[in-house]
Amino acid sequence: MLDTLRNFLSELAGGTKPPDGFAEDDYRLAAAALLVHVCTLDGEMSPAERAQLHDLLKARFALEEAATARLIDAATAADHEAVDLYHFTHLLGRALDEDGRRRVVEMMWEMAYADGAVTEFEDNVVWRAADLLGISSRDRIELRHRVAARGGSS
Repeated sequence: MLDTLRNFLSELAGGTKPPDGFAEDDYRLAAAALLVHVCTLDGEMSPAERAQLHDLLKARFALEEAATARLIDAATAADHEAVDLYHFTHLLGRALDEDGRRRVVEMMWEMAYADGAVTEFEDNVVWRAADLLGISSRDRIELRHRVAARGGSS
């Protein structure tokens, strides 16, 4: 668990990255699947949402283009197979500390704002995921305002 946390923090800081394979228990896959879930709530991922997802994952996890595309494909498949959010949030809860989990919620807000407006369904999914990740309502709302203030993306 400490290695996973170190890798996550290193990636966020622009340090070295772990291999580009995405196993079922890879926290990057779990985080990406939550992001895919947010941007496909209305049926399909819009071009703006796809571009935002690609840029966000590439930057946050310091991935090459091909690895980013593989992660998106794997996350899309994982999201389609999932029956709920628990598998993803449980994995993230075990792998990340509170700051890491808060960052996942922030990325979810970034995806919710990718097409310019947050629907009630997107708001509900972020609320449920944040709750499962142990992020307080206050933090969730503060993260939403932070993302909205900077125009929806980082």
